[in-house]
Amino acid sequence: MKKIILITIFLISSVFAAVDAKLEIVKKANTLPKILISVASDTAEISTLSQIKNLLSKDLEISGHFEVLNIQHNRNYNELPDLNTLSNENVDLYLNLSAVKNATGGYSLLTKLYDINAQAMILEKSFTTSRENRFPFLAHRTAISINDHFKAPSIKWMDKFVIYSVYNGAGKANIMIGDYTLTYEKTIVQGGLNIFPKWASKDQKSIYYTSYNYDRPTLVKLNIFTRDKKVIMSSDGMIACSDVSDDASKLLITASPSGQPDIYSYDTNTGKKTRVTTYSGIDVSGQFIEDDSRIVFVSDRLGSPNIFAKSINSRGVEKLVYHSRNNSSATSYKDNIVYASKDSDNELSAKSFNLYLMSTKSDDLKRLTSSGINQFPKFSPDGESLLFIKSFNGISSVGIIRLNFNKSYLFPSNNGRIQSIDW
Repeated sequence: MKKIILITIFLISSVFAAVDAKLEIVKKANTLPKILISVASDTAEISTLSQIKNLLSKDLEISGHFEVLNIQHNRNYNELPDLNTLSNENVDLYLNLSAVKNATGGYSLLTKLYDINAQAMILEKSFTTSRENRFPFLAHRTAISINDHFKAPSIKWMDKFVIYSVYNGAGKANIMIGDYTLTYEKTIVQGGLNIFPKWASKDQKSIYYTSYNYDRPTLVKLNIFTRDKKVIMSSDGMIACSDVSDDASKLLITASPSGQPDIYSYDTNTGKKTRVTTYSGIDVSGQFIEDDSRIVFVSDRLGSPNIFAKSINSRGVEKLVYHSRNNSSATSYKDNIVYASKDSDNELSAKSFNLYLMSTKSDDLKRLTSSGINQFPKFSPDGESLLFIKSFNGISSVGIIRLNFNKSYLFPSNNGRIQSIDW
């Protein structure tokens, strides 16, 4: 019991290890609780449960709050584990999985979590989905439940949909949703060229995306459940929604109604459009910062793409990045910014785009990737994780960086080259 109390204290204390003002990446040196995950011996759902076990193991590893053990210790679901054997193998937590499938296609995951040191079951929960192919979310919800039980820093972002566009031929791109590992995938928009999807609000019911299936490039809002569709605006050249304010009332839209692209603010309640940048060259990819009062954006106003900032209501522009001559694909969380930078050739690797972390409040800079083409970074809702697209050796993957733990993970796409992504 004493050991599990110490583990709980560690998990609570790590709440305070968020990315600090100097943006230093923190490595955890504390002892993590060792958890063993097992599929019950008496279940008939071996195939799907084995996949759930693998996903759940990855979730707990990615959380940074648990050490997942690879030991065989199978028991019937209602049978107690061998506490002495597990204790001798230094197991702290034992999770047993079973499942029930109903005739209409619904699927329920059953879980029991044991504290080996206290010799007691400490958590029993079930998680249900209407369709078995959505089992990845059952794994993610189980990981979140265990994590929450120990009051560890939240990993609820694991249960969110990601939305992304995938090229599937010349002039063709579909929009898909999936879990963050891409184990679950579903096509939402297909036919023609559909790119730059962006969630319309935190409830993940609607999206904005750019369609080239109209007379001009068109920004469309789509409810992914009711299929209701609304045209927001059209523009010659290009149009894309690059950011949505926290309350979903304002959009930042890149559009080029008069030739070169500029950034516009769009009021979703009134439909009013306000031009935010007025440069005669290229201004794109606006992102809200500092409580939506300012934006960061990409501009070629100094001869090559770079990251700038400005207030929504003033003309003054500030250069933010003094590293490299080609910086793009910025994303923001409060005062923190991650951007993609084109690095030069060297003797060890080909030219690549890497991700860098900076702050509007300091001069600190941290490189987050080291190889390949890494683009379209997106912060998690809590700002502690980063989603991005990585292309390397012809493979397109979704990447996750856990900023507090200096670790990254890749999940390859099986449906083609990913064009852009949001969560």
